[in-house]
Amino acid sequence: MWRISGARAALRGVRTAVEQRSRTDKATETAAGAMERAVVRCVPSEPKLSLSFALADGSHKNMQRDQSEPLGRALSRIATNALKGHAKAVAAKKSRKNRSNSSGGAACAGPGPESAAACEPVVKLYYREEAVAEDVLNVDAWQDGAVLQIGDVKYKVERNPPAFTDLQLPRYIMAGFPVCPKLSLEFGDPAVSLFRWYKEAKLGAMEPEVGGPSSLSPSTPSSTWTEIGVDERVYTPSNADVGLRLKLHCTPGNGQRFGPSREIESVCPVEAGPGTCTFDHRHLYTKKVAEDALIRTVSYNILADTYAQTEFSRTVLYPYCAPYALEVDYRQNLIQKELTGYNADVICLQEVDRSVFSDSLAPALEAFGLEGVFRIKQHEGLATFYRKSKFTLLSQHDIAFHEALESDPLHKELLEKLVLYPWAQERVLQRSSVLQVSVLQSTKDSSKKICVANTHLYWHPKGGYIRLIQMAIALAHIRHVSCDLYPGIPVIFCGDFNSTPSTGMYHFVINGSIQEDHEDWSSNGEEERCNMSLTHFFKLKSACGEPAYTNYVGGFHGCLDYIFIDLNALEVEQVIPLPSHEEVTTHQALPSVSHPSDHIALVCDLKWK
Repeated sequence: MWRISGARAALRGVRTAVEQRSRTDKATETAAGAMERAVVRCVPSEPKLSLSFALADGSHKNMQRDQSEPLGRALSRIATNALKGHAKAVAAKKSRKNRSNSSGGAACAGPGPESAAACEPVVKLYYREEAVAEDVLNVDAWQDGAVLQIGDVKYKVERNPPAFTDLQLPRYIMAGFPVCPKLSLEFGDPAVSLFRWYKEAKLGAMEPEVGGPSSLSPSTPSSTWTEIGVDERVYTPSNADVGLRLKLHCTPGNGQRFGPSREIESVCPVEAGPGTCTFDHRHLYTKKVAEDALIRTVSYNILADTYAQTEFSRTVLYPYCAPYALEVDYRQNLIQKELTGYNADVICLQEVDRSVFSDSLAPALEAFGLEGVFRIKQHEGLATFYRKSKFTLLSQHDIAFHEALESDPLHKELLEKLVLYPWAQERVLQRSSVLQVSVLQSTKDSSKKICVANTHLYWHPKGGYIRLIQMAIALAHIRHVSCDLYPGIPVIFCGDFNSTPSTGMYHFVINGSIQEDHEDWSSNGEEERCNMSLTHFFKLKSACGEPAYTNYVGGFHGCLDYIFIDLNALEVEQVIPLPSHEEVTTHQALPSVSHPSDHIALVCDLKWK
């Protein structure tokens, strides 16, 4: 059993030791017949356990047995499998002999019943050098370190070793953009697992041995791949890698031992990147994680794939954008590089596809120390990530606006006002917008907690009154969390609010109230007018001010996104400058080959007062 520390230097040493031991062990096994491996997966919540091992004939067996079954039955089944494997091996041998003697000579007779019986292997399970009784239940019999004997072959039992249940590389890989594998582990932790990257050997880079096969022959994979020298989970290809495929060798670990290694190869070769991106200059301000006293916060509508990949988007909304730059695999390369380059402590994202969250963002940001939570809306949703070294997630308090309005007593007074306007009430209740609320606690000072809210308000240009009501629901709910459930904790409220600074929604947030005669109450005409006055408890400001625009498309540009902060408890340390107008319009508008969304991320450093 190998023990490893969390230090990267120690991991490198352990990795080297594991590989050296592996080479030594293989030589020893060959010379001395050391034990094979039998892997047992046994989870209390499941009725069956699985047993995996390789027979002497080379066949691999995967068995499912009831945990409550006596061991003797499982051993009997193993013996049957072994006998079948032996019979197949004998038949194959006989067939080869028959072919070799087809020109003459008598063929060897096959084994009769007596010899077949003689070949039936003895199958026993030992623990601490004593045979395990056959009436012991499987759940108790198959212990870590036990020895399974099948005939003359011995197997060391490994119960619940670290193992990958999923391992994938992105389909689209570009030079200059980080490649992060999607992986899922059972009984393991990526932080203490081992990784080693390889790239294809260039044609002509190696000369084949005289009289031997080509070094690039598929039959000699060890000479096909060149070690890159990177032992991190994430690898950023260089221009020298363009045209070559990548391979990742992974060994799962849990801090005490390692499980069986796996390898995965990229489907496509590395492609050239797009050159300078809109966020490259911004990363100069965020090269390092902010100090503990600061909270680097990002709010970003990343443009859902479900909206980007439509004929309407390609021909009407974003006709200026190259079609390949709207594909999710391409855009995810840019989004991952942009987000990881901000070294943020809190990231609030809007328009996140469920699959993008689980297959792309969560594994990529996890590799950079961020944990994420997701809230679905309808076709897409919201995601909030936080830096694990700075924060732990205490609780979540997500709501759907229409459900909360109808069922939560917090909004009883607002609902009573709205029912006076049936047309408006119907429109508000039809909307699927949601609010994601997460309470985080500082890992450095447990007395410091913060309420992080994230939303994406109704989008329609004539939906001003709907956004007002959604914001009233949001602020009442956030007050309940930050005052009633966690009294006195500060608030960071991020999102795409689909409202410019001239709108009633923005006026309501900043000033704390809105009058019943505001023009936004009739934003969709007199039929849906719903005049009412609203107030809220907070003293909020836009941390990044009022930029000229945070959304820039062919037919519109304006400021729709904000990071609202609680002025009583937080202040702004710095705002990361937005891309210049020249950068934004290099390819006419957004999105583009150098910018993955039609919105621009807001980034700022906040600190407690």
